[in-house]
Amino acid sequence: MTSVDSTEPDLPPAAADDGPDERPGAATATADRPAAAPPARRAGGVGALLARLHFYAGVLVAPFLLVAAVTGLLYTFTPQLDSIVYDKELYVSRTGDRVLPLSEQVAAARAEHPDGTLTAVRPGTGDGTTQVDFSLPELGEKTHTVYVDPYTGDVTGQLTTWWTSTPLTAWLDVLHRDLHLGEIGNLYSEFAASWLWVIVLGGLVLWWRRARGGRTARRLLLPDRAARKGVRRTRGLHAATGVWIALGLLFLSATGLTWSTYAGANFGKALDSLRSSTPYVSTALTHDHASGSPPDTGAEAPPADPAAIDGVLKAARDAGVDGPVQIAVAPDQATAWTVSQTRNLWPVGRDSVAVEASTGDIVDRVDFADWPLLSKLTTWGVQAHMGLLFGIVNQLVLAVIAVGLICVIVWGYRMWWQRRPTRTDRRAPLGAPPARGGWRGIPSGPLAVGIVLVAAVGWVIPLFGIPLAAFLAVDMTVGTLRARRAARTAADA
Repeated sequence: MTSVDSTEPDLPPAAADDGPDERPGAATATADRPAAAPPARRAGGVGALLARLHFYAGVLVAPFLLVAAVTGLLYTFTPQLDSIVYDKELYVSRTGDRVLPLSEQVAAARAEHPDGTLTAVRPGTGDGTTQVDFSLPELGEKTHTVYVDPYTGDVTGQLTTWWTSTPLTAWLDVLHRDLHLGEIGNLYSEFAASWLWVIVLGGLVLWWRRARGGRTARRLLLPDRAARKGVRRTRGLHAATGVWIALGLLFLSATGLTWSTYAGANFGKALDSLRSSTPYVSTALTHDHASGSPPDTGAEAPPADPAAIDGVLKAARDAGVDGPVQIAVAPDQATAWTVSQTRNLWPVGRDSVAVEASTGDIVDRVDFADWPLLSKLTTWGVQAHMGLLFGIVNQLVLAVIAVGLICVIVWGYRMWWQRRPTRTDRRAPLGAPPARGGWRGIPSGPLAVGIVLVAAVGWVIPLFGIPLAAFLAVDMTVGTLRARRAARTAADA
């Protein structure tokens, strides 16, 4: 049985079940003379540093990535799950020729649910029901949604929703985001996203370096099917699959960080500084449209009349706000109503208008075409991350990426097991990590630039920077203690 030499991260020797070393110049055994072990070759520089970082990041971060991949895979198919679980609430059994006025549908919802404040309405189209939202103090961010058949006015069901999401979708969303652990749980998903791009890029570089001298598309993109069972075959599956899904993983990492707790906050500040935040219409009525005089601010404005919703929707449609929309009900008659497109499928619709209910005037307007480019990219990225931008194709691509990531993680741990020393005099339960100290082989100039860049990225992405600093501190401390112990042992000898 052969042992594993973990000091050569770019070209690790074969594991116990790989058979004899097939590299040129490798020593072979004969009947009269046993094979001489080749001298250990310590790789230095970027390759060794990346190998050690990739190894430890993979071992320590992979469990979090595995959870994110499994929960993300479940969330990917929430549209289909909603259609099955909430068919009665979301869809009508028969469509009619005439849609009832929206005010009548809202009145039917109010009659069924007399409590709460009317906050938003999403008119039903085709076989979809109209969704009427009521806020209640005890629900917090959630709302009570009543579903109405737009053709008959019958109430088909009621659900407690979260930002228009059904209970099932909301539950799976929170599971993926924080495992239902609240603020502490949020750290898991941000930690995984913060390190995913590091693992992916490091793995790509290592795989590219390993193929030096014979880089072909087939060698980089496909596992070596001629490899015998063991670590070489597992490594080929691990690396080739990682190459295929690398772009998708980088995309998921970047888009996931945009709405994370800490990195997301820094991203938001960057958008603000670049004046690229998402624009919204103003609902303030600066004057009385009927008289042309400023509004009377001495008395509290009367509440908005729900019956005005028909005129508000007509004004928005006449202004070109088509497709599925959400109507935000004004809290009072001194505030404009908002009608916004909610089309998530490409091409995304996010045009929005503010309508003065008493006159039907458009008092403000923001079209998606006028959004800053970074804001558009963020919206497109979020919708693609959630599997909504390109429909079922988007969902299938995300599912393939999730399954691929699960396989890469499993194969990574399997390699760790297969690379364990198995000689009688050198047994170990797991493979040893690549040797530390690879940074010593990097020229001082590039090393200094690299330190500055890593520090800057760590500042922007704290859950990358803080764990990295902690790992380096522990790694250097352990290395120093071992070196001193070895020096004392040598002196005593």
